[in-house]
Amino acid sequence: MIKRLFDILVSGSVLLVLLIPGLIIMFLLKLTGEGEVFYFQPRVGFLGKHFQVFKFATMLVGSEKMGNKDITVRNDPRVTAVGRVLRKTKINELPQLINIFKGDMSVVGWRPLVPAGFALYSDEVKEQIVKTKPGLTGIGSIVFRDEEYIIEKTTKEPRDCYQNDISPYKGELELWYQKRQSFWMDMKVIVCTALVILLPNSNVYQRMFPDLPNPPQGGEIERIRNLGKEN
Repeated sequence: MIKRLFDILVSGSVLLVLLIPGLIIMFLLKLTGEGEVFYFQPRVGFLGKHFQVFKFATMLVGSEKMGNKDITVRNDPRVTAVGRVLRKTKINELPQLINIFKGDMSVVGWRPLVPAGFALYSDEVKEQIVKTKPGLTGIGSIVFRDEEYIIEKTTKEPRDCYQNDISPYKGELELWYQKRQSFWMDMKVIVCTALVILLPNSNVYQRMFPDLPNPPQGGEIERIRNLGKEN
C-alpha cells in the first residue's frame, strides 16, 4: 500500500512538472524523424500479464523488423537524431510515468521486457520477479545502463551475447533486488539512478550496493567492461 501510494504521488507530481517540457518534446518529435510521438510496445508485467509500455518514439517506424530487431546497439542506425538525445539522457523513458500512475508499473522494480526477452530468463527468475510490478528504474537498469555498449563491443553475434551473457546476469541482479526489496532499498535505488544519469561513467552503484552479484569472471561482460576502463 505504501509503495503504491508513493508511486501515485511521484508519478502524478512529475507528470505535472514535466507537462510543458513534455509538450515541447512531443512537438519536436512531430516535426522530425517520421512524425511519431509515442511508441507502444507489449511488455511482461505483474503476474506475467502483458501491458503496453509508453515511450517517446526514438526509432524509425517498423524498426522492430529491421537489423537486430528487438536488440538495440549503440549508434544504431534505426535511431532518429532527436531519438539519440532522448535515449542518451533516458528522457525517452519518462512517458512510463503514465504506466506507473495507471498501476502497470512501479517507480522501482525489475525492468519490464518484451515477451521474447522475458522468456530468456530462468524459470526461477521468471517465477519470482512477476510477484512484484516492474519498474521505471531498478538495479538491473542501473547495472546495465551500458547494455548497448556491451552489445556493440561483443565479439559474439548480438543475440547470442544477450541470451548467454546479459540475460543470465541481469536475472541474478533482479533476484538480488527481490530478496532485499523495501521502501529504503527503493530510495537508495532512486538516488543511485540519479547519480548514474549525472555521472554516466561512474560505478557508484558498486559502492552503494557492495554485495551485488558480480558478472561471471572471464565472461563477455567483464571483458568488455575492462576494455572500456583501458580506453
